[in-house]
Amino acid sequence: MKRAYVPILVALLMTMLAGCAHNSVQTVGAGDSLSVLERITAKGELVVGTAGSMPPFNMTTRDGEIIGLDVDLAKYLADGMGVTLKLKVMPFAELLPALESGTVDMIISAMTITPERNLKFSFVGPYFVSGKAFLTKKEKIASAQQVSEINRPDITLAALHGSTSQFFAQKAIPKAKLVTTQDYDLAVDMVINNKVDAFIADFPICLVSLMRYPQKGLYSLLTPFTYEPFGIAMPAGDPHLVNWVENFLNAMEESGALDDLKAHWFEDNQWLARLPR
Repeated sequence: MKRAYVPILVALLMTMLAGCAHNSVQTVGAGDSLSVLERITAKGELVVGTAGSMPPFNMTTRDGEIIGLDVDLAKYLADGMGVTLKLKVMPFAELLPALESGTVDMIISAMTITPERNLKFSFVGPYFVSGKAFLTKKEKIASAQQVSEINRPDITLAALHGSTSQFFAQKAIPKAKLVTTQDYDLAVDMVINNKVDAFIADFPICLVSLMRYPQKGLYSLLTPFTYEPFGIAMPAGDPHLVNWVENFLNAMEESGALDDLKAHWFEDNQWLARLPR
């Protein structure tokens, strides 16, 4: 029953925002600087930063299209604002600097809300809760019950550069060797080609890798070691934008639209055929 309310909720939020945007444009003087939300509505464009390499949240198909749960969420937000969506794809480690410089208006890229990040940026969420897991070809690593079992100098791990996986490995598994990569695909390839013993990432990434490469002898430890709440990152200092996104995300949760997105990307794996092999 909840799903029937999605168009109504989106329409209401669009109407509310249109009124706010109209009032803002009328009252901003020539010498005043626009807030992020005013800039978005004035340009008629929402610029969202994403890595484009974190399936099933954001990924690049064989024909170059960016798809995923994060992308659909960004489309919902743009539609709710009554503007067009522009995706800016870049390495994960470059996303927060791009947000800080104003190159993007927000980040939707399976980004964990951490106290350190939240000191500099605003976050709304979580829209998904994850945790760390290992992708490996070694059953002994996949069956580890404690991180200490992997904390050995003869173990080499891969992690995404600038991610919480990298920071977790450095703090919790300091004896193991750590290699960082610019994207997940390279890290998965390193596991498949025996260049590293395991890849540490959020557990949905590991699950997708198992489905994507069923003949590569991959294992994954599916019990997450950590709590990883994914949020939408925005610039600090624009409470109106944060309030709007928070209300919109709450509406999506209550209407069932967010659950529909999760079901599509986690229960229906037909999109796997569109990814590079």
